Amino acid sequence: MNLLKVLATVSSMTLLSRILGFARDVVIARAFGAGMVTDAFFVAFKIPNLLRRLFAEGAFSQAFVPVLAQYKNQRGQEATRQLVDHVATLLFLALVVVTAIGMLAAPVVIYVTAPGFAGSPEKQALTVEMLRIIFPYILFISLTSLAGGILNTYSRFSVPAFTPVFLNVSFIVFGLYLAPYFSPPVMALAWAVFVGGVAQLAFQLPFLARIGMLPRFRLNLRDEGVWRILRLMAPAAFGVSIAQISLLINVVFASFLVTGSVSWLYYADRLMEFPSGMLGAALGTILLPSLAKHHANASTEEYSRLLDWGLRVTFLLALPAAAALALLAVPLVATLFMHGQFQAHDVMMTRNAVVAYSVGLVGIILVKILAPGFYARQNIRTPVKIAIVTLGATQLMNLAFIWPLKHAGLALAIGLGGCLNAALLYRGLRRAGIFQPEPGWFAFFARLSTAVLGMCAVLWAAAADAQWWLDASGVQRMVRLAIVVIAGAAAYFLVLWLLGFRVKQFTRRGAE
Repeated sequence: MNLLKVLATVSSMTLLSRILGFARDVVIARAFGAGMVTDAFFVAFKIPNLLRRLFAEGAFSQAFVPVLAQYKNQRGQEATRQLVDHVATLLFLALVVVTAIGMLAAPVVIYVTAPGFAGSPEKQALTVEMLRIIFPYILFISLTSLAGGILNTYSRFSVPAFTPVFLNVSFIVFGLYLAPYFSPPVMALAWAVFVGGVAQLAFQLPFLARIGMLPRFRLNLRDEGVWRILRLMAPAAFGVSIAQISLLINVVFASFLVTGSVSWLYYADRLMEFPSGMLGAALGTILLPSLAKHHANASTEEYSRLLDWGLRVTFLLALPAAAALALLAVPLVATLFMHGQFQAHDVMMTRNAVVAYSVGLVGIILVKILAPGFYARQNIRTPVKIAIVTLGATQLMNLAFIWPLKHAGLALAIGLGGCLNAALLYRGLRRAGIFQPEPGWFAFFARLSTAVLGMCAVLWAAAADAQWWLDASGVQRMVRLAIVVIAGAAAYFLVLWLLGFRVKQFTRRGAE
């Protein structure tokens, strides 16, 4: 299994999902702008979405995949199938309870997570109503993540990578065609989440059946594999998803700022998630099963080499992405979102948050690569300690930055917290002897920095000033942005090639 080829496949699927995700955001921005109703929806959607990232894709996948890989490698098909059955049954029952509680306690949840909404009864009531419709999404998407973890362990990476497309399609259909049939129209977005969750789960079930891993309802609370996963889950939520916890706290802070702050942060976060998802999430997804297999086979040298490969690929792609986001913040926001009710002021406010996020983008992505280095070994204590330190530092930075920088200060705190998290994870891997860097890192960074500087020079020369992007038509913005991005990418990869970088140098085989 060529990991570079797998990364390209997963990233291309993620790219399709992200493109449709931006299309959905264009639809939302055009139809609803950035105001009371969008603030209400984004808060309602963020809560189950946060639970998805924390427990479904964060804690659960990081705890489940290493144990599943160990069963698959050492215990055979039947024991693996029993583990899947027992985990799926317990997860389903727990999610039904959580969903019911979340729907019943929606007013309390909104009061706690967005206390600033209490001053606007209309906004609070709308948010509560949407949360009750959206909350079952955590049931569907968590089961989808269970299915995705199984498929990834069996090297079926493209299916889980394609799955998010269904949620974005649901948003687009409901936003464009069905919104007039709801009162108020923004309620269509809440139902889009519900339908999208059902569609994602339904898509993956046939693929589970093909590999003989479609779960059966069998409850067994004595299964030691189930208890190992449960013991890993709670602390894993801190270790991998610390940025998501900070994002939820940011909603609390942002709810006290001027109307639109929640939406500006949301749109900036969407831009940041483009490289984060295409690279960080994709690379972390394909690394974890191979790392877990190397650990199960006691291949310590291969384990370290695989981490080294992942870090080099991350820097190779994340560093130019962060620089490009900062330089092209206005062109990107204006081209993607400046339609209908989304005005020039919204562009500039979102730009501020994008630039702030870009400062820590590399660190945020590195966490997705470094954390699996611990979780593949079922080591949870070190990431937990690091996560607690990072969370505390991030909130101190929130308090320091929010007054002078407003919502952009919240974004900056998230980025710097990600950098701190990554630095501490790296130090932990080195101290434990888990990771030993391969030779050539200094020369690698020197050549990489040269290429990034060359790209930045081209982007700076090719992009117009901010006012041009605000005054230009949508077609003009799209054409010019395409030219600027192509020119910058061409300059970057040309300089890399001139400095001796070749694709074959980054080819790597994963554990079978």
